[in-house]
Amino acid sequence: MFYELSDEQKAFQKRVREIYEREVSPLVEEYERKETFPVQLFPILGKEHLLCLRCPKKYGGPGLDKISECITVEEMNRICVGIAAGVMVHGGLATDPILHYGSEELKLKYLSPAVRGEKIGAFALTEPDAGSDASGIRTTAQKQGEQYRINGSKTFITNGTICDFVTVAAYTDPSKRGIGINLFVVERGDPGFSVTKKLRKLGNHSSDTAELAFDDCEIPKERMLGEKEGGGLSQLEGTLKSGRITYGARSTGVGQAAFDAIFNYVKKHQRNGQPLSRSQAIRFILAEMAMSLEAMRYMTYRGAWLFDQGLATMKDASVIKLFCAESVQSIVQKAMTIQKQAGLMADNPVQRFLRDGRLAKIPEGTSEIQHLVIAAGLGL
Repeated sequence: MFYELSDEQKAFQKRVREIYEREVSPLVEEYERKETFPVQLFPILGKEHLLCLRCPKKYGGPGLDKISECITVEEMNRICVGIAAGVMVHGGLATDPILHYGSEELKLKYLSPAVRGEKIGAFALTEPDAGSDASGIRTTAQKQGEQYRINGSKTFITNGTICDFVTVAAYTDPSKRGIGINLFVVERGDPGFSVTKKLRKLGNHSSDTAELAFDDCEIPKERMLGEKEGGGLSQLEGTLKSGRITYGARSTGVGQAAFDAIFNYVKKHQRNGQPLSRSQAIRFILAEMAMSLEAMRYMTYRGAWLFDQGLATMKDASVIKLFCAESVQSIVQKAMTIQKQAGLMADNPVQRFLRDGRLAKIPEGTSEIQHLVIAAGLGL
């Protein structure tokens, strides 16, 4: 049973924190303001072996475990949720399906440059009329000779305008709801693939988000993941299980950032002539925030440990995603409550944490979907 990070993992955590503070922190203000992703980070993080962490050494990756991946996710989200989103999708949703279901040729073609940060990946599942219900997508992939022709649209796609390749979910057999889905790798230069719109958001400003279109997009049949048509829904479920555990670390990271900011604020400021740190009400709020973070962190890393042992279920992943996503809402709201008007100022990071933290309830399945998955796991 997992209880504590090993000395090796603690050393890795320290190294990761130092790298992110050096390479990511100086970029946050500029790229949040510009609402773009700093693409120059990819090769930098690639050289530090901090992309696609669970990718085996055979393909150039560091071959680390899920716990180590969660360590990097928590540390980066503590600094900037928007920038972290691009790195997370690239190293998880975009490349995990290729690693687990792609041919050896596809692994060598896409994973190795992705690990080095030379190619940027995206993952396209969500559509205008289908989000958490993956089986509801309408995008199709029709086989024609040695090619597949993809038609459909995707939205809310992280790394959409900057990606070199995108892992796309589409129906090869629309008559088989869910079962007839497959995953395909589409490259930026493929005919019929286009970015139709860059999206602006309430939070996660430095995350690149776009709408994509596939109009008779032709790709070689070899770029389908898996050996046969159908079965893509199970591939999606495996990817989502991993992603929901990762989201626990994401919520923990932004929650920790909010706590750190408000803790330092309380130690330095007074109200009505008295130090804020002596207010019993504020001390109680801080204690509750710290308590929530302890529970979020333990639940996340226990889930990562279960994942590494091959024991994690979809219910386990949904419990982590739901608990941490909801807990971080309370944490950032408490931080804003303490700061009052000061928390609303544009140069105060607490307002960014509030906006960014709200996103935790939506990707990888909304909080409502997590309730349904947990209930099903209970046999209801």
